[in-house]
Amino acid sequence: MNDMIIGQNGASGVPAAELIKDTDTKGFMADVIEVSKKVPVLVDFWAPWCGPCKQLTPLLEKVVKQANGKVRLVKINVDENQQIAAQMRVQSIPAVFAFVNGQPIDGFMGALPEGQIRQFIDKLSSKGSLAEEIAAAMKVAEEAMQRKAFDEARNILGQILGVDPTHIAALANFAKCQIELGDLEGAAATLAQVPPDKAANPDVVSAAAALDLALHPVDTSLLDQLQKAVADTPDDFAKRLELAVALNGAGQRPEATDQLLYVIRKKRDWNEDAARKQLVQFFEAWGPKDEATLQGRRKLSATLFS
Repeated sequence: MNDMIIGQNGASGVPAAELIKDTDTKGFMADVIEVSKKVPVLVDFWAPWCGPCKQLTPLLEKVVKQANGKVRLVKINVDENQQIAAQMRVQSIPAVFAFVNGQPIDGFMGALPEGQIRQFIDKLSSKGSLAEEIAAAMKVAEEAMQRKAFDEARNILGQILGVDPTHIAALANFAKCQIELGDLEGAAATLAQVPPDKAANPDVVSAAAALDLALHPVDTSLLDQLQKAVADTPDDFAKRLELAVALNGAGQRPEATDQLLYVIRKKRDWNEDAARKQLVQFFEAWGPKDEATLQGRRKLSATLFS
């Protein structure tokens, strides 16, 4: 039978081995990052030779046990895990970092009295609740975007950014809503708020690609003309590329994908891989969860590796 922690108000229902544990660099992702997406996690950096650590750690364990499963404690020996300690810029120990939703949001250094530790954890629990509220709001906003209710989604995302201005997914999706609502200047200003080290985030890449496409609109009135030209001369790859861009502009994503895949199958390296590059830009602009992206990536993989 699992040893269960009993708090002040009864059983937390969390096995002792899960509530408080030791981890290392290899287990950091699973034990800290992933768990913190469900419940706040305290990370205690310590070492066997550290006197203040011997005072702090038992107090941390005591208060965490009394928190009834609202927070977890993960202990890391800095002597044995110097890489993760360096990544977290641990300069002295004991050092405690609080993770919520995969990110460090607070912390302290040195041994604190029990009362201050309790206040820190109470404050952290409220932040954890806020993170859950933000996650729920993000889900509602994404569902609104799928329904093409972009004004509604923008309002929800704006509220999220009012609470957490650095929320990368909210920033990217806010910019996408602005693009869909025709506010390209506003979208550019929103994306300018993204820190340089987050520029490669998939949501940001998708919003930036969507903005680039929106800044270079196509004349969809030429669709019939382009389709006739391609029908008359199937291997006119330049015309097929034009047709793909026009189809995308008209919202015909699967059809645009098929035109570019035709070029890739026929002559993969045409015009310095132009067809594949255009298709990848489409995928980025549509977003990784869009059905056209998912189907298109499967077709592209089948084409490239056939």
